[in-house]
Amino acid sequence: MRSFKSLNNLVGWLVFAIAAATYLLTLEPTASFWDCGEFIACSYKMLVPHPPGAPTFLLLGRLFSLFSFGDTTKVAVLINALSGLSSAFTVLFLFWIITRMARKLVLRGEANYNSLAAEAIEPNGYQTFLILSAGVVGALAFAFSDSFWFNAVEGEVYAMSALCTAAVV
Repeated sequence: MRSFKSLNNLVGWLVFAIAAATYLLTLEPTASFWDCGEFIACSYKMLVPHPPGAPTFLLLGRLFSLFSFGDTTKVAVLINALSGLSSAFTVLFLFWIITRMARKLVLRGEANYNSLAAEAIEPNGYQTFLILSAGVVGALAFAFSDSFWFNAVEGEVYAMSALCTAAVV
């Protein structure tokens, strides 16, 4: 049987693949309403958008726009893809956050409330199923939530912001 760590990584990347495929298949093909057009144009030309700006989003958006190889009709969808991939990585990190917390909760009694000892204990098959199921349900529920999905498929800074927050946590 596989170790919990390898199963956690495998299921996490599977959740990432589901989210990434969903977001990339439902991307906005052009600039949608709100500030998306401004952020796409500013990323492509390296301009300054309205405050507070988003330097990381703009720099990565410029990098993604270079994959258009001069075809300006593809710039918007490439920068929208940046948001989709950022959101998919956010879902991956959320999965790992949930499984880490769930593992501590499930193994709490066996480790005598010592969090360092809980890391050393390998969960049994049923506990592994519970922990991974909690991660899958929580991460995919967030991935398919209305407001998060809308931010994932358009060129806005909120997907990158969620990614940075998840990476810090």
